Amino acid sequence: MSEALKGPYVAIVTPFDQQDSLNETELRNQVERQIRFGNNIFCNGTNGEFFVLSDVEKRRVTEICLEQADGRVQVVSHIGELTLQRTLAHGRDIQSSGVQAVSVITPWFCALRDQELIDYFTEIADSLEIPVYLYNIPARTGNTISPAVADQLAAHPNIYGIKDSAGSYESLSGFLEVSRKHHQFDVMTGPDSLILTGYQNGAVGCVSGIANIVPELVSQIYQGWKSHDLESANNAQEVINYLRSHLYPIAFAPAVVKQTLNLLGENVGDSRYPVHFSQTDIEQIQNIIKQRIS
Repeated sequence: MSEALKGPYVAIVTPFDQQDSLNETELRNQVERQIRFGNNIFCNGTNGEFFVLSDVEKRRVTEICLEQADGRVQVVSHIGELTLQRTLAHGRDIQSSGVQAVSVITPWFCALRDQELIDYFTEIADSLEIPVYLYNIPARTGNTISPAVADQLAAHPNIYGIKDSAGSYESLSGFLEVSRKHHQFDVMTGPDSLILTGYQNGAVGCVSGIANIVPELVSQIYQGWKSHDLESANNAQEVINYLRSHLYPIAFAPAVVKQTLNLLGENVGDSRYPVHFSQTDIEQIQNIIKQRIS
């Protein structure tokens, strides 16, 4: 298998200041916080609020993550946009920046057939020089990359794997089967509840939103799995499962992650997603924090 990506990645939040501008200082702080636990950086993803960022902001987020990481961990940037032209423009803009790879979400809103998805990702992989990873998150886009589609795309020399955020073991296992057929094609687990299961069944890494809140636990799963300390890995996974099952139903998960960080004293600011937390929501999050984090 390719080792272009490996281990835990945080789907890092994009901090904003009180004027709703990119908070560069706090982004550096968050990158450093993740590096402390050995987590790699995945920027401009769903938790990074990519589709409410301007192109200039997305480029700057990538630059800051790279500058702060300074080669100590890997940095991957998501470049997927609604159109092929904008995706390619963004990819060409950052492919020489030093990122390890780029990930590409499916277009959203318009329903695409399998061959259209294959054509779309093939043109991106043909046009870019940097390793491309597919990003499957059908609940957000309305388009699913099936294992059959991935199987065809896995033969492309510049498509290195997939980040699967479909949310089920059935979906994950289908892509793991594809990876067994194509040694260059790796699988990154998206759902926080499946991190350890992914490692145990052949995933090379994870991209975790909850790592923003508990970076040490996401790292602990990987280190425990690598060192055959299953008890340690399981303990960390159990806490993550608790946090996920109690925090994520409160509101849109990436916004909840950001609100939880604020309540933990991390100054990441408000989300640009149109989510508004009531006092009851805040108290609920605080109680969860008291139960399992503080």
